[in-house]
Amino acid sequence: MKVTTARGTIEVGDVGEGRPVVLLHALALSGRLFDPLAADWAARRRVLTPDARGHGGSDWDGRPFTGEDLADDVAALIETVVGGPADVIGMSMGGSTAVLLAERRPDLVSRLVLADATADYGPDRVASWAERAEKAVNVPREKQVDFQIDRWFSPSFVQSRPDEVRRVCDIFVATDSAAHAAACHALGTVDAAGGLGTITAPTLVLVGDEDYATPPTMAEQLATGIPDAHLEVLTATRHLSLIQRPDVWPSIEKHLDS
Repeated sequence: MKVTTARGTIEVGDVGEGRPVVLLHALALSGRLFDPLAADWAARRRVLTPDARGHGGSDWDGRPFTGEDLADDVAALIETVVGGPADVIGMSMGGSTAVLLAERRPDLVSRLVLADATADYGPDRVASWAERAEKAVNVPREKQVDFQIDRWFSPSFVQSRPDEVRRVCDIFVATDSAAHAAACHALGTVDAAGGLGTITAPTLVLVGDEDYATPPTMAEQLATGIPDAHLEVLTATRHLSLIQRPDVWPSIEKHLDS
């Protein structure tokens, strides 16, 4: 459905009833990434899966934006749709967005899950993400897929679940290249490590032990910096852990319900 907020129109999936949880997707994908998880949880909670600006069906005016802009978009969505705090789960880009949201608007985040995420991509983040942005617009999307698959999923998952790999690839290919590039630049602006100590939401940090996009050292920084955060490292798992490892969904629910 389309939701008009003070910060623009956002496309958001909205299924189930009960305590609301907002799922924030990875770079160059959309809220549809979480369709299997949303379907599994819909009987027990209200699941909101927004598209980041320029991704999926959400509007974007074509101008540059920052990580803070992405976080403020989610804040506006929660205020408009929920009217109060919600549990928030962010993966990859969605995880960085969730960190910024929890720092900027702690009143809107009840419990937090950060998967394959970081608060800071390092001293070369601006230059490295600018290079990624250039590739996003200059390389045909189909030709970017092999690079993405290798980052997203371990070889065993690619072999055992080609249907799920194809589903995620289809979302990626359909993403607007200009929005992909703008989001790359936005990730280059993320510098949230200094505010981790201000996060008040009980936090679960997840990371795959084979994740080289946001490696375990970045997850450790989150878990160390956020008060009373808990870290779980998932074996034989790469960057899209919540898709590759549905067996961890129950432990996430346990965190949300505790």
